[in-house]
Amino acid sequence: MYRTSRNLSAWLATLFTLAVLVAAPAAHAESGDVLGAGDSIRVTVFENPDLTTETRIAAPGTIRMPLIGEVDINGLTSTDAAGRIAKRLHDGHFLKDPQVTVSVLQIRSRQISVLGQVARPGRYALEDANARLTDVLALAGGITATGDDTVTVMTTRDGKPARLVVNLAAMYRGADPAANIELHSGDTIFVQRAPVFYIYGEVQHAGAYRLDGDLNVMQAISLGGGVTPRGTERGLSINRRTADGGVARIDVQPSDLVKPDDVIYVKESLF
Repeated sequence: MYRTSRNLSAWLATLFTLAVLVAAPAAHAESGDVLGAGDSIRVTVFENPDLTTETRIAAPGTIRMPLIGEVDINGLTSTDAAGRIAKRLHDGHFLKDPQVTVSVLQIRSRQISVLGQVARPGRYALEDANARLTDVLALAGGITATGDDTVTVMTTRDGKPARLVVNLAAMYRGADPAANIELHSGDTIFVQRAPVFYIYGEVQHAGAYRLDGDLNVMQAISLGGGVTPRGTERGLSINRRTADGGVARIDVQPSDLVKPDDVIYVKESLF
């Protein structure tokens, strides 16, 4: 695990976990939401309790009802589904004027994927039609300590594929609710691994550290506990990845900024 005194992602993960614990029960689908395979519904027929049916919509998008058998309601709203069932009951001469109601018990057809550095990657049901980015991250257990503050959302907007990037830390600092985007069925959230740097040589605690914001070489060394009594701050160097994929060793000053994947080397003092 990366060490840092400013581990904002850990704080965000805690916030998301608390959101799960205190969140109100998920809202049921509104009458305008379409039904699909996996959704659980209750069908009631006025003054005909024997026809009441609680069921889950099968993979083809159908349900089985007493008297009328299979009914295809895939892609219909609950209101339209009720109308189709009522028509079947009427056309089959089972009821003269059936009054049917379809209530949604659980939405499972709208799925969203959460991948990368979260506690529980996987697919989640988008039960709330107005679910936002932080809501779904909370379902996935929040961002892990190794996750970046910047989240990528692959989505579709106005019928076209879109790639949206949200900086959660900036969103919370700026208190900008618009940055907490609304998600749709089929969206994919990806949390990449946070950038890191490495320290070795004459430092108290060599290892990998999370790179948060603008960090200079001296600040980076301080995260590693500082230079040992045998070390020196003179002649500091960094092994840095080049554009062609190679690695170059460069001399740096304590005030120079650290870049992702930098390897800082602290020399042993000769005197």
